[in-house]
Amino acid sequence: MQVTPINDAKAYEAPEHYGMACLRLQGKEASATSAMWVGLSHVLPGGHTSLKASDQEKIYVVVAGQVTIGTGQETATLGPLDSCVIAPGEPRKLENRTNAPASILLVMEEVRPTDT
Repeated sequence: MQVTPINDAKAYEAPEHYGMACLRLQGKEASATSAMWVGLSHVLPGGHTSLKASDQEKIYVVVAGQVTIGTGQETATLGPLDSCVIAPGEPRKLENRTNAPASILLVMEEVRPTDT
């Protein structure tokens, strides 16, 4: 078992994330996972990401507050314990359109370099 106390979680910079503080809870440098990693993002009022796609499937779970997630085709506002899946190649944009902070968990595939 590998435990990451919240006080030991390390901050990381995510490209094109604005007004957000991101912490790695599991995977990558936080623990030895082989399939996925988990991040916790605190989103300030007005905080957002760019509308962008990636090759990895993503699962978002809102822990506190409200976060609006858009794909360029549809938009949903998620509250505490609401969740969604973003398919590989599907663009997504996260926004906090409220005046209160929000927190969201991200679960994403762990991409490791292949041996050549």
